[in-house]
Amino acid sequence: MSLRTLILLALVALTIGWCVTLAPDAPVAVAGTSVQCPPPPRVVSGDAPLQSPVPTGFRDIRLAPATLQPLAGFSVEARVLSREDYRLGRESDLSPTDLALGWGRMRDDTVLAHLDIDQSNRWYHYRWQGAPPIPVDEIVRSSANMHMIPSSDVVAKELARVRKGDRVRIEGWLVEADAPDGWRWRSSLTREDSGSGACEVVYVCGITRQ
Repeated sequence: MSLRTLILLALVALTIGWCVTLAPDAPVAVAGTSVQCPPPPRVVSGDAPLQSPVPTGFRDIRLAPATLQPLAGFSVEARVLSREDYRLGRESDLSPTDLALGWGRMRDDTVLAHLDIDQSNRWYHYRWQGAPPIPVDEIVRSSANMHMIPSSDVVAKELARVRKGDRVRIEGWLVEADAPDGWRWRSSLTREDSGSGACEVVYVCGITRQ
């Protein structure tokens, strides 16, 4: 191989590396789908969930059941308080699993020992006897039911492994799902709410158990 050819190959390799370095948030292509999932900023370990602005140029995510409009970046490190899988209902076409997640003192065994937690019908419920172990507004701010929309088969398989009690880190995007017939499913954009409409709808780019 000539010296000129070697120099040309080296320049090509440098150009490819330069392009990858300049575009770390490029859409992730998944075989057989039209999925994009650039990771949002990551929450610092131990902090409350991090919500971040949608970057300019982030396109809507077109899936068969509905188009997802990104509303905010989302990163959370939390304990799984409960898990519920769904096969019925229109939402299950997008989100087969809900995770009730807790952070802050809602990760502590001493607090959770005094709470009865379960899920049903896409809701997360907590109960106690006597006085609550921590103030109720802190329970609201430090936990939530989240509808998980996996971005790929790899994410779906990792989500299937998650169990109650696991510590997980999840990165993705809070979204609004809009179907052609007018059906809509919109994520909450605050951790301060409770009741109807308070759940997060999360398009999950990555999930890891810790």
